[in-house]
Amino acid sequence: MNILVTGAAGFIGSYIAQRLLERGQQVTGIDNLNNYYSVQLKRDRLSALKAHPGFRFIEMDIADHATFHRTLQGETFTHVAHLAAQAGVRYSIDHPFAYSDSNLTGHLSVLEYCRSLKSLRHLVYASSSSVYGGNKKLPFSEDDRVDQPVSLYAATKKSCELMSHTYSHLYRLPQTGLRFFTVYGPWGRPDMAVWLFTRAILAGKPIEVFNHGNMKRDFTYVDDIVSGVLACLDNPPADTAAGAPHRIYNIGNHRPEKLTRMIEVLEGALGRQAEKIMAPMQPGDIAETYADISAIERDHGFSPVTAIETGIPRFVEWYKDYHRIKG
Repeated sequence: MNILVTGAAGFIGSYIAQRLLERGQQVTGIDNLNNYYSVQLKRDRLSALKAHPGFRFIEMDIADHATFHRTLQGETFTHVAHLAAQAGVRYSIDHPFAYSDSNLTGHLSVLEYCRSLKSLRHLVYASSSSVYGGNKKLPFSEDDRVDQPVSLYAATKKSCELMSHTYSHLYRLPQTGLRFFTVYGPWGRPDMAVWLFTRAILAGKPIEVFNHGNMKRDFTYVDDIVSGVLACLDNPPADTAAGAPHRIYNIGNHRPEKLTRMIEVLEGALGRQAEKIMAPMQPGDIAETYADISAIERDHGFSPVTAIETGIPRFVEWYKDYHRIKG
């Protein structure tokens, strides 16, 4: 297998590339190394990947479709793991064009490239639990309507799913979209709650607890996520007369935790109490996420095993080591 991973310097993308390399596969990674968060963190993730002889990295913006297609012309990728995207619900409120460029134009660029690849067997791409918007029925199921997003980020992710379905229908391009649910773990994103709270608590600063703590998240440990992604990548949907070769799955822990419980576990791992500032709900946010994973479990054997009582201490250990914090 010769595999292209977009967003290879990102949190999930770097893990996927690492696991593929450990399986002995050839991986080409692409990332534009933008400054949404620490570029150094992204370079540090890449440094581990570059130690593998089977890894090649190209710094490039997928939204620049002419350069993207020209640079990769003549390649023979059999699989594409498309993780590149502008992340963050709250950032989309003030920076909307970052999302149209990366998530819409970038996704279309990848679709156009993939349909030109005669060697391609499967494209797996990242969607998000945010597409469920203000849905009240829990757990969230892939059969639920997702046409009422509450953030531009969610709207772009749903748009990506629609574009992918169209390309699968028109060009019989095998694709799987994965709706990620609150992924965390070592090497995670600095804009996520676990990182933000850890940094503040260690610095003796207060943390903002949104919606006055009345929130739940289906926290999903990154190693579990990667196992699910690779299981899907290895098994493209069949092209039959029944419909387009396009599948969408939830991929989460199927175990929503109260935000206050996550903070308790984090305090225990840090050995410190947090000073909490109770704050209202942020624009574009949703109160609860909860993944129905029966479809991906049935089709691909996905079964997450890591509870926050295990995963959060692992993150804290990594965070202290990465920032050279003792004690």
